[in-house]
Amino acid sequence: MTTRRFAQVDVFTARAGYGNALAVVIDGDGVSDEAMARFARWTNLSETTFLLPPTDARADYRVRIFTPTTELPFAGHPTLGSCHVWLASGGRPRDADEVVQQCGVGLVRIRRDGERLAFAAPPRRKDGPLDEAMVERIARFLGVPRADIVAHEHCDNGPGWMAVMLKSAEQVLALQPRLGSETDIEVGVVGPRTMPGKVGVVGSQAEGSDTAFEVRAFFPAHGALAEDPVTGSLNAALAQWLIDSGRAPRRYVAAQGTALGRAGRVFVEHDGRDVWIGGHVAPCIEGTLAL
Repeated sequence: MTTRRFAQVDVFTARAGYGNALAVVIDGDGVSDEAMARFARWTNLSETTFLLPPTDARADYRVRIFTPTTELPFAGHPTLGSCHVWLASGGRPRDADEVVQQCGVGLVRIRRDGERLAFAAPPRRKDGPLDEAMVERIARFLGVPRADIVAHEHCDNGPGWMAVMLKSAEQVLALQPRLGSETDIEVGVVGPRTMPGKVGVVGSQAEGSDTAFEVRAFFPAHGALAEDPVTGSLNAALAQWLIDSGRAPRRYVAAQGTALGRAGRVFVEHDGRDVWIGGHVAPCIEGTLAL
């Protein structure tokens, strides 16, 4: 076994313990596919990443992203967390203003946005509304009347998310879905914050201020229902859908993880060309491991 540098960070929060945890193996070169998968199962976090030299000359580093059960071509909180660790461990990007990550979906651009990092949302692999039969299945899964789903969309940018919008953030927070027979549904749920006569408009407010949307993400894992604390990939696809359809302003903040006792904050901005998904990264653990 080889001793390798290791870090664990919390993403989409400025306070450790309130976002989505990520394990990062900094010296991932030479680790076999089987060893990567085994270590990701052992950490038992939603994702574990391995930093590698890029194979594309345009990239600053390459990352492989593993859940306890599979490898992902892209995921949002591992992108921000891996970039943070790469920079903190001495990585120097070719461009002072932008870091380029290579992963399964190709190249992902990441910018420094004050104290936060933000990635440019990759294009969706599948978009457009869900078919009605699937919407009815999701309504049964969530335990809400079909009429309470006011909009729906494919939000697949690597992970195969489907998304539905409910009438309010309060309704999203009250959800108590049951897996039942719906063993193949991976769904994100979004609801607007209720304010006098309008959806909340959020600009460059401090973390903890009012947010525009509440987001939750549900998926089956090991035969049970799981909920992700804060989901960058889902929020990226949601932002593309909501902004393009006029359901959200070009800049807003989404909350996620509230129902799990977390306080995730996802900062969204459409600059006219790209949708940027930003968040803080809080360091938690630094050390070495034998792998």
